[in-house]
Amino acid sequence: MTTPNSLYMGLRSLVIFRNLLQDDVIRRLSALLELTPAPSVSFVDAYCDFASALFAHTDNFSDYLLNAVLDDENFYITGSSGNSPILSQRLEQELSFFSQLASFDGTAYQSHAPEGAFLPSWRTSNYDFHDFYHKALSDLPKRGYGIYAKYHVFTVADGTVVPVRHPDPQKLSQLSGYERERGLVTANTLALLEGRPASNVLLYGDAGTGKSSTVKAIANEYAHMGLRLVEVKKNQLYQIPELMDSFSSNPLKFILFIDDLSFSSNDNDFAALKAILEGSVSSHSPNIAVYATSNRRHLIKENFADRDGDDLHLADTMQELLSLSSRFGLTVTFSRPDKDLYLQIIHDLASLYDLSIPREEVIQQAEAYAIRSGGRSPRAAKQFIQQLKSMN
Repeated sequence: MTTPNSLYMGLRSLVIFRNLLQDDVIRRLSALLELTPAPSVSFVDAYCDFASALFAHTDNFSDYLLNAVLDDENFYITGSSGNSPILSQRLEQELSFFSQLASFDGTAYQSHAPEGAFLPSWRTSNYDFHDFYHKALSDLPKRGYGIYAKYHVFTVADGTVVPVRHPDPQKLSQLSGYERERGLVTANTLALLEGRPASNVLLYGDAGTGKSSTVKAIANEYAHMGLRLVEVKKNQLYQIPELMDSFSSNPLKFILFIDDLSFSSNDNDFAALKAILEGSVSSHSPNIAVYATSNRRHLIKENFADRDGDDLHLADTMQELLSLSSRFGLTVTFSRPDKDLYLQIIHDLASLYDLSIPREEVIQQAEAYAIRSGGRSPRAAKQFIQQLKSMN
């Protein structure tokens, strides 16, 4: 018979999943199970502390526990311990325990509530944790583990990967025009996902042509296939080698995304990116690619003074500065659209936004909007359509 004390001792005996003891809900459950049910204020507090923490996520404890187990980043799932037969046996023991723990519904406690206290109930489900966990192990290349199982877009803060809880929902189906350019980036991304040689990619072109949107949309499109996007700022380039080391043993595929990249000729970050693209003493992991966008073809803000400098070997210096972009295996150019492409984008977006406007009227208004916005671009087209939608 499963008792609160046996569940408590089971929790304290966790080895592989010991990180779960730090989980807020599981920690409060442990505090509750440690108490002997009695009509006391401390018992009511512990019971309701657990229920409150659980209800902040779900009213089904089994669901919460299952997700916590599946998302846990431990030494067994990462393979860092070698996964010996002893650990495999231990894994099965702990999964059996979780199947028992998942049935805890608190009803046996409610009869101990003191007068005036009303203890809530929560739902449970009958789950076989063995089946779910072993399926998760087989799906690691697509699902991942830890925060990479919960999220697919990340940033970097103080050298730590931080999930973006509400990423830009941009979809490939919402982008119009530039099918050839996006096709090149998509094909390279699929090569990365399929384990074939993939290039680092430079998306170069005029502002507002959809370079960043393309990368974000591809990240959303292929997240279910194991693609994760990590956005890195230019001043964080020196942290990329360490990030690459941490990703190299991960079963997922990663795009390190550097948006709006450019350098001055004496920029210290220049050498950092060069080392990343060329490789240093550490090998380049095949599950990582660098995608960068820039409005500058050579990534360098070049002045006339740079060409007339006092460097003894000026030509060699200039060649090194201007050749950084060639270290990307694939360069895709997004040029400002001509009138026909601009109007095609306008009409595609009008259809997407459910706008029905006479063609000639749209053409005149769209061209006028482009002039006011500094020229034709997909960004100007989207802003124009959004403005029309807000007035209808």
